[in-house]
Amino acid sequence: MPLSLKPLSEQVIVITGASSGIGLVTARMAARRGAKVVAVARNEDALRQLVAELRRAGGQAIAVRADVGRERDMQRVAGAAIEAFGGFDTWVNNAGVSIFGRCEDVTIPDMRRMFDTNFWGTVYGSRLAVAHFKQRGRPGALINVGSIFGDRANPVQSTYSASKHAQHGWTESLRMELEKEKAAVSVTLIHPGRIDTPYNEHARSYIPQQPAHRGMIYPPEAVAEAILFAAEHPKRDMFVGSQAKFGAVMGALAPRLMDKLMELMMFHSQRSKSRPSRSREDNALYRAGYGLHERGTHEGWIRSRSYYVKASKYPTLTIAALLGLGGALRALGAKAPTKATTRRHEPQARSAPVSTRPPRVPSSQAMEGSTHAPV
Repeated sequence: MPLSLKPLSEQVIVITGASSGIGLVTARMAARRGAKVVAVARNEDALRQLVAELRRAGGQAIAVRADVGRERDMQRVAGAAIEAFGGFDTWVNNAGVSIFGRCEDVTIPDMRRMFDTNFWGTVYGSRLAVAHFKQRGRPGALINVGSIFGDRANPVQSTYSASKHAQHGWTESLRMELEKEKAAVSVTLIHPGRIDTPYNEHARSYIPQQPAHRGMIYPPEAVAEAILFAAEHPKRDMFVGSQAKFGAVMGALAPRLMDKLMELMMFHSQRSKSRPSRSREDNALYRAGYGLHERGTHEGWIRSRSYYVKASKYPTLTIAALLGLGGALRALGAKAPTKATTRRHEPQARSAPVSTRPPRVPSSQAMEGSTHAPV
């Protein structure tokens, strides 16, 4: 029997990384739809401003300053949600940070620190959320925000890719264990493509140019749309953009081809054409980055939405619409004039003499051979 999750307007939703980018957009959208928001980040000033904004608009929200890479901080988040609202219905592990640099250049301490945020933050949040849902005995939603680079690794962001692969593996294992024991927990993995957020500005950089997305980029609202849909509807995966789905599918079916494509594109498409890189210390790896910015400073084609997300929300209707469109195109094709009908008024050739002999019946051998004629 499928799980039944509450409408968003009746939910308490915990969102990590809520001070900027995807988390900020998700918090604002959730509050507008009536959800009570527990906003979590390291930037306390940004969180306070966000909560004040949501409350002025009539929403209910609290701010919890926390470093997701510290288990005690995450325990405080769960405790604050229970104290303020009596618990929570959806937990979103969204906080993340990246490093731009070659495998041999990035220091081991930097790698470990990134894993604290991207992987261990997800582990701590997942365990707390699952324990809460089991204890209260009502269905809940755990939503982990992964990445296109968690399905298919890329050069230059090797540590980020590795942390997201680990996060994806953790999410899949946890989902299977919970499903086996029939626990009332919906576990969703979000697979964003390249998103227009301050992700690159917050990243630690070892490259000479400013990190920046170039190429096709999706808005953070598309990711928030996928997250909030999964909060109400149990979904295994939500891909944000056909770009993300393509990377996952082709990475599995044609890995060597994807190697070559990414070697061709990714070394130049992850850096600005002209802006030099900031100081290596100017990033959010070890301390809070600047807050209250939804968008970044990228140099690509920024889409207004993700049609793939919209199609994923209602797959049955999407398939029906595509079949209907296909039927309409076939009908139009059937009505098109054929070559024979366009020449029906041309003079007819002289008729051959009519034979009075009965028609010759083909031999069985000839009939058998006709079934193998090329089509």
